[in-house]
Amino acid sequence: MYYTYVLQSESTKHFYVGYTNDLKRRFLEHQENKSLSTKNRGPWRLVYYEASTSKTDALIRENYLKTAWGKRYIKNRISHST
Repeated sequence: MYYTYVLQSESTKHFYVGYTNDLKRRFLEHQENKSLSTKNRGPWRLVYYEASTSKTDALIRENYLKTAWGKRYIKNRISHST
């Protein structure tokens, strides 16, 4: 199983989009500053994730969520859940 996920920095409120095959491990890596792309910008909150059986599908979804339309989609999704 592969996961496309969105984190939100609790300090800056910025979003980070990624994909992984182990969501718990990857989230801990972000929290512990072990990821260069998110280092020293946390703590992080997991605000959204999707599961996929295909790595390719997860990567395509990650790339979509990084577009303007994808960012709008995420903001609409999380505004209804908070």
